[in-house]
Amino acid sequence: MLVRPLTENGFEIIAGARRYRAAQMAEVPTVPVRIVHLTDAEAVEAALVENLIRADVHPMEEATGFARLLALDEPKYSIEQLAARTGKNPAYVASRLKLIDLVPIVVEAFYRDEIGVGHALLLAKLPADQQGLALQACFKEVYNGGDKPTRILLPVRNLQFWIDSNILLILKDAPFKKRDAQLVPAAGSCADYPKRTGHNKLLFDDDLGRQGDRCTDPNCYGAKVSARVAQTVAAKPELVQISTAYGAPKDRSAVLPRNKYTAIRDDKPKLKDDAKRPEFKVCKFTTEAIITEGSDVGTIHKVCANPKCPSIIRSSQTAAKMRSGRPSRTCSARNRPSPTRPASVSSLR
Repeated sequence: MLVRPLTENGFEIIAGARRYRAAQMAEVPTVPVRIVHLTDAEAVEAALVENLIRADVHPMEEATGFARLLALDEPKYSIEQLAARTGKNPAYVASRLKLIDLVPIVVEAFYRDEIGVGHALLLAKLPADQQGLALQACFKEVYNGGDKPTRILLPVRNLQFWIDSNILLILKDAPFKKRDAQLVPAAGSCADYPKRTGHNKLLFDDDLGRQGDRCTDPNCYGAKVSARVAQTVAAKPELVQISTAYGAPKDRSAVLPRNKYTAIRDDKPKLKDDAKRPEFKVCKFTTEAIITEGSDVGTIHKVCANPKCPSIIRSSQTAAKMRSGRPSRTCSARNRPSPTRPASVSSLR
């Protein structure tokens, strides 16, 4: 135990309070102690460090301890100094400190052992408004014959895949300039934005190696994409606006749905027969278009959007056929009426 003298016959326990209580319960008359003379600041530091080097400390308690040490006026610590003081590496300290950013619902799940430290560390890297949804992605409900499903915890890799697919956005693929601080003035430049993975290499070192610099704030990213689209359309009003989304377009929307245009591919066909496909042909109606709905919003592509173009007509007929679930009106050899019996109505549909 570590104690410091407070009065002539009194001491304050700096480290080892649980051991002292255990000795009292066991009615042990004496316990070994080390007496040190410490200032109030030194006593706080010693208690925090002692708690951090315990083998059974909860990661959230570690996070709180590291944060309190960083907040001390004297001595003043850096992450690297904290790591050296507690025998950890800087990346470990940085990741534990990030746990402070967990929202209450995640902290509660963590303390109840519903999620592991790997899940908590991934969730802590996300914006607060995304953590609740990501927490749900940690689990899967399965039915084992009962009325109620059983909730099971998925591996950390499943959560990582979900985050990669739904939240983290690869900045090199962004349709806007990352250093443009005026695109959305309130957000500023991505280069200076703390929610960019490259802004904290200690915390996101593994992520940077897998997919490069990424944005962890979908709302900010979406605002910049929308601003860039508006900026581009204003500068080039002749651009055709297209959607890559499935489903019916919005009422009175000027955006062309998928079946009203053919996107022209930049690559060359690999097979000879592929060269005949509409997406590999550039016709006199080919023009530039910007995606304003669906995936890849803000990117510009070459398309044919003329309704009289044969490729558009074929695409529309195919889409109509898929929506109705009915075969084409064109009779094939298989559904052509037999010469020996009259055709039924269904055979001519």
